Amino acid sequence: MPTIATDSMPSGHALPAFSLRDVVKGTLVSNESVRGAKALLVIFLCRHCPYVVHVQKELRHLADDYQPRGTTIIGISSNDSKEYPEDAPDMLREMALEVGFPFPILFDESQDVARAFTAACTPDFFLFDSDARLAYRGRLDESTPGNGLPVTGRDLRAALDAVLAGQPVLGKQFPSRGCGIKWTKSH
Repeated sequence: MPTIATDSMPSGHALPAFSLRDVVKGTLVSNESVRGAKALLVIFLCRHCPYVVHVQKELRHLADDYQPRGTTIIGISSNDSKEYPEDAPDMLREMALEVGFPFPILFDESQDVARAFTAACTPDFFLFDSDARLAYRGRLDESTPGNGLPVTGRDLRAALDAVLAGQPVLGKQFPSRGCGIKWTKSH
């Protein structure tokens, strides 16, 4: 049964502080380094989750379509890599290169960033406006593994279009669904 994200980070919430290493380039990416974008999309993801695997191609297409329009995208993996070695930084790097993600994939070993964002599952989407305020937290679209619906990115694309136009995201925001974040046993 999938985990369903809640709305525990309300609309208008400020972008949480973070500083994490990109698993491909090795550089640090922080909340300060991504400020100033027209839109900032933060995606909590991992390598092994079938819900993430289901949408990987659409995430790449989304980046291809929206990064040229002023959207900064980052992926963050917060899973316990000791218990789930497929989500270790070297495996995340392999995934990023295989899929061709044109955005950084960051590793949150302490899981503090996932807690700051109130991330619940993979994938979990957080879209911030040009003021670094949360404008959308919800699903990519209605497709899930096995439900037979095509992956379109419709819900997230509509939210991105609104934020890039300087408009509020209208309509119901359906929560993300996916594999629960794999928390370390010490937390």
